[in-house]
Amino acid sequence: MSLKEYKKKRDFKKTQEPGETKTKKRSEGLIYVIQEHDASHLHFDLRLEEDGVLKSWAVPKSPPQEEGIRRLAIETEDHPLGYEDFEGIIPKGEYGAGKVKIWDIGDYIPLETTVSKRIIDINGKKMRGRYCLIKLKPKDPKDKNWLFFRLKNK
Repeated sequence: MSLKEYKKKRDFKKTQEPGETKTKKRSEGLIYVIQEHDASHLHFDLRLEEDGVLKSWAVPKSPPQEEGIRRLAIETEDHPLGYEDFEGIIPKGEYGAGKVKIWDIGDYIPLETTVSKRIIDINGKKMRGRYCLIKLKPKDPKDKNWLFFRLKNK
């Protein structure tokens, strides 16, 4: 995966966001983090380690901690490994300007991964259990809308 789009949107002389991938050994699972991002609108950024980057989705409402709650998740550009630890303020005038803080962090195990579906077992501090991301059928080829929800535990 490429971080080209991520780097194109940022001026690293002005923002404290990580510019390069920083690798460090975590637990046995892959990196999972949700960052609360108070930008032009408060939202939550879901990030999952995949193929050497953090695949990312913006979730406009609070993450679904209970079964039966479905949330829109809009796919955004990949972020570098190391971004899972980022907390701080992205300066005014920069892409994503606003306060970023970690809302939940841990690891996850992928149970099923396809181009349009991910079933994962999250082991975070706030969120634990099986979750699903399903890509919605696009009305426009540019649409990157997914549904994010908790599955029944077996």
